[in-house]
Amino acid sequence: MLLIALAFTGLQLTAVTGRASPDTKNYLSYALSLSGESRQEAGRLAIGYSCASGQHAPLDSIPWTSRKAAGETEEQCVRRLRDSVAYWSGHGNTSGMTAPFANQRFMAIFEARPGYPLFLVPFVTVFGLTWGLWLAGIVVALAGSVCVLFTLRSAGASRRAGLAGQALYLALPTGTVAMNPLSDGLSLALGTAVVLGCTLLLRDRPRTGAALVAGGLALMFLVRYSQALLLAAALAGVLLVRYGWLRLKRREAAPVLRTAGWCGAAAALIYAGAHLLSWPMGQDSAQDLLTHHYQRPDLPNPWPEFFVQERVFWAAWLRRQATYPVLPVLLALSAWALLRRRSAVLPVAVAAGAAGLLNQAGHPNLDQLLGYRLIVFVWLLPVLAVPLLLDRPAGPGLRDASPEASRETTRDRGAGSPNRCGRDGRCGRDVRAVGAA
Repeated sequence: MLLIALAFTGLQLTAVTGRASPDTKNYLSYALSLSGESRQEAGRLAIGYSCASGQHAPLDSIPWTSRKAAGETEEQCVRRLRDSVAYWSGHGNTSGMTAPFANQRFMAIFEARPGYPLFLVPFVTVFGLTWGLWLAGIVVALAGSVCVLFTLRSAGASRRAGLAGQALYLALPTGTVAMNPLSDGLSLALGTAVVLGCTLLLRDRPRTGAALVAGGLALMFLVRYSQALLLAAALAGVLLVRYGWLRLKRREAAPVLRTAGWCGAAAALIYAGAHLLSWPMGQDSAQDLLTHHYQRPDLPNPWPEFFVQERVFWAAWLRRQATYPVLPVLLALSAWALLRRRSAVLPVAVAAGAAGLLNQAGHPNLDQLLGYRLIVFVWLLPVLAVPLLLDRPAGPGLRDASPEASRETTRDRGAGSPNRCGRDGRCGRDVRAVGAA
């Protein structure tokens, strides 16, 4: 585990900067305001970092770069953003923790995400902007990868499969998004903690599992509440379907129902909390997309146009997947794992993937077609499912780890006595060793 973490950290030293997106300056100015800087100074420092980072981010490989256009110099970038701050300050955006890079209604989206700026404060205070943001990304990425490792091991997977899951998490877009100076990476890391908690609940470890689910979703609410809501709702929905299937098969289903209820209650609390705090909801997101960040008048009924955008986006997304079929291949391997394995982690992985698709569906923006950050949770499905293929498949007398299987294995191992001999002439410990194998 430590060797994989060290290798990843060493590779990330090749790009300490150059990762800033247009939204990075919003989170960074919020963090600097929390650390004691004035709103004006926080905005100035955030502009300096964002524009300097943009000079190291080629547009052809990073479509969300902070540069406005190809060839824009650092000085031009600084001038453009300072002019924007001056314009919006003169047009009513005079309050809040984030600098006035846009109108107040758009900046309210970032005001409703205090968790990531709070997380950044100690890093940028101690290490400065460049190294502080880089170290924060390293911590977020490694924390998520370790949660994936623990999740697979808690589900009964081998050490080999757990390490493969950790490596996949860091190598796939999950690792890339975790390193970006945005709230998506921290939200993803907390999501893996929730996934670990659900797996423990399904493995009949209610106290630790419930604490991880509740704590992970509570922190996720502060970081990116919309993704927390979608993850909790997806977990509740998939696990309810799983419960119904187990009842039809007359198999033990109490832990599944308990986990589904826990996630459903969390989803209701997240929705109620966001509503009570008057944070932007689904209607605001649709208007944001269709009015170019509220710079045009709201549409009386945005949904017909929104669903047109939905259809256009997913058609383009499917064409891109056909051209670069990395995700389809990994999803096909995940489907194979679903068919050939029985593991408590699989329904949780499916729910995490569904949460990613739902999040992207809520933002059908063609500008995000080449990026991964909005749909990143879908990559948790192959990260958690594909490593299970490294273990032996379920067959007659062989079962992947589940609460029922664990109990059956315990009974089987306890049935052998030291004086019992097998047909091959082996006795005592040898018989039990054969049964365990």
